[in-house]
Amino acid sequence: MSRPIRMITLAETYLADKRCLGFDLRISGQQLLNFARFADDAGHEGPLTVEIAESWARSRSKQVPITWARRIEIVRPFAKYLQQFDVSTEIPRSNVFGRAHRRLVPHIYTAPEIQGLLAAAAELPAIDHLRPVRYVTLFGLLAATGLRLSEALKIRRADVNFERGQLTIRETKFRKSRLVPLHPSVTQALQNYAMCRDQWQPVALSDHFFLSSHNCELKPSTVEYVFNFLHSNLQWVSRSDYPMPRIHDLRHSFICNRVLLWYRQGVNVDNAMPMLSTYVGHAKVTDTYWYLTGIPELMTIAAQRFEHFAEGVDHG
Repeated sequence: MSRPIRMITLAETYLADKRCLGFDLRISGQQLLNFARFADDAGHEGPLTVEIAESWARSRSKQVPITWARRIEIVRPFAKYLQQFDVSTEIPRSNVFGRAHRRLVPHIYTAPEIQGLLAAAAELPAIDHLRPVRYVTLFGLLAATGLRLSEALKIRRADVNFERGQLTIRETKFRKSRLVPLHPSVTQALQNYAMCRDQWQPVALSDHFFLSSHNCELKPSTVEYVFNFLHSNLQWVSRSDYPMPRIHDLRHSFICNRVLLWYRQGVNVDNAMPMLSTYVGHAKVTDTYWYLTGIPELMTIAAQRFEHFAEGVDHG
């Protein structure tokens, strides 16, 4: 009697077939492999079942139903693929945990919170001489530009133009490159970091701009660990649908605060949004609107504009 095919083997075959058809599946593919390992580790044998899919979806603590729904969304195409070869394969319902794409409210950082984060980073235990300035510069850059963490960590030395005050962000989320102009204070902070880096780590093992304590590329997991350490010490309370403030919320905060500033300056926001969309590297301007959230200041402006509209007053 032949042994059942392991779920990881089925998942790898499925991903190989899809990639031959031109699908990337980097993130969803990794998640699917996680599901397959979970099923194999649980001793699951035979066709994919709704029970094992739902068990995996709910397997991590501190997650919400929308995360479970998104995990089910990853398993469903795989189950449909397997059903072609084994009709007993079960396909989870798409709405078993509710909607998979409800807009989760992010944590919008206040200026004092960002200042506190940078001050705390400056006081980090110096495992290496560069550690405090490394994280002050990195978190400051994310807050001041709205870069994705992955984009900031991929910056190479040649991508930073101090004379022009701009960054070249290459091969981003949508495989496009873009130029990011910097405020002079941000340029100066990057230059100060580079001087400290070259002083304490004169022989680099990588051409990445941000280097780890091991003199090589700085990993996202390391940055997440430091960020979690800092916000735990700062005792922040989440004002979002997430359990705790996230690094990615710095990007949300940048976009929301830029729009808020435009409203206060009387800028036509609808005309300006395409520029902001290009700056933050979105493929469509609707993606940038997705980042906006109902922070009290924006809600106040919206209410005032509606009141003026209702009264027949045109304030632009």
